[in-house]
Amino acid sequence: MKSYRLLPLVAAVVMFGSVHASAGGVKIVANPSVRADSITAAELRSVFLAEKRSLRDGSHVEPVLAKSGMAHEAFLKRYIGKSDDVLQTHYRTLVFTGTGLMPKVLASDAEIIHYVGKTKGAIGYVDSDLPVEGVKILTILQAGANTERRLITRVEPEYPDTLQRLRIGGTVRLSVTVSPKGSVDSVQVLGGNPILSESALKAVKQWVYTASPSQTTIEVSIPFNPRP
Repeated sequence: MKSYRLLPLVAAVVMFGSVHASAGGVKIVANPSVRADSITAAELRSVFLAEKRSLRDGSHVEPVLAKSGMAHEAFLKRYIGKSDDVLQTHYRTLVFTGTGLMPKVLASDAEIIHYVGKTKGAIGYVDSDLPVEGVKILTILQAGANTERRLITRVEPEYPDTLQRLRIGGTVRLSVTVSPKGSVDSVQVLGGNPILSESALKAVKQWVYTASPSQTTIEVSIPFNPRP
């Protein structure tokens, strides 16, 4: 009976999924040598602007860029805040002044996944709905300007069997309010498939972060990837 009750929701998810795919969402992929399970939006920007070459846990990282595409445009707009032309000028300036190098640029999501999977420290981005293998997916944390909260206890969400069989996936975006002690006070869904969002909500409410002087609101992206 449980599967039958899910069918109306599954139909809604299928319709929602087509809209979500056209929105150009992204997920961050890294070589398994990267120890971190998450990255803040500020870290992500610094890495892709060649301002830093390691994450807060000490993991060395090397950024990999897409040549073009919806995921590329969404990534630049959401996390870098620069157009492709401005970003390329930024890199050329680094090369000219001897303060940096041009990053690896690849033509497709498949090439990025393959390269990141085999290259130690590599970190890139691909379409949020694309199934991936051989790479690590990093959760993106958007903390307050003055506070970065480190995730110390992570409970993984359950992937509903019905959606797995139908190969329905996507990324759920959540706004998470964390108490000064590190427990999750509340979670709000910002976007994502409704059934997957329910699973993500249940898991994230059990997460624990490091302590902080004040309450913090963090934006979290959780990908659900169907098995090949």
